[in-house]
Amino acid sequence: MATFPEEPIYAQLARIGKALASPVRLRLLDVLDQRERTVEELAQAAGIPLKNTSAQLQQLRAAHLVIGRREGAHVRYRLAGEEVSRFLGDFQSFADGRLADLRDAVRHRLGSLEGVSADELAARLEDPGTVVIDVRSADEYAAGHVPGAVSVPMAELPGRLRELAGEAEIVAYCGGPYCVVSPEAVRLLRAHGQDARPLDGGFLGWRRAGKPLEH
Repeated sequence: MATFPEEPIYAQLARIGKALASPVRLRLLDVLDQRERTVEELAQAAGIPLKNTSAQLQQLRAAHLVIGRREGAHVRYRLAGEEVSRFLGDFQSFADGRLADLRDAVRHRLGSLEGVSADELAARLEDPGTVVIDVRSADEYAAGHVPGAVSVPMAELPGRLRELAGEAEIVAYCGGPYCVVSPEAVRLLRAHGQDARPLDGGFLGWRRAGKPLEH
């Protein structure tokens, strides 16, 4: 029995809060925001056991944050719409402004490297003094990337340092705002004398800012 007249309304709103009340589900949403994936691909990309990934996906589907489509023997999952991506970006920005513990956790995992904003990079895409590298996998790069970015998966970066050497500033990006790979790439580049900075927010920050993509 409702304790106040509006309780059924707030109960529906709470479904979204419940869906977001899990670090695992938040991680899955960020990974799906990069591209469509099967449950197996999603589990691998997110670093989460397959059985847990499948169970968490069902909760996200129940809240209409994720949808799936069948392709042969597999179901491919994606966010339910661009508005979900924008909501996640706003949610993360709001939390960053409210939670000092979140900011501390980000600094602890990513360090305190000065980044390049999406607006700054967009203004510099035609600048020959700027080289943009995408340190995600080749598949993720193919699904969508910053215009003009060069695909340099992190595993290949040590062997391609000579190729990237020069006077241009390198802007490196990976998947999302909490991805640790691009800061690692920047530190490696700097250790070899290269001027480098990470892209604030990574690929998701770029896309959520409404910037153009190449496929």
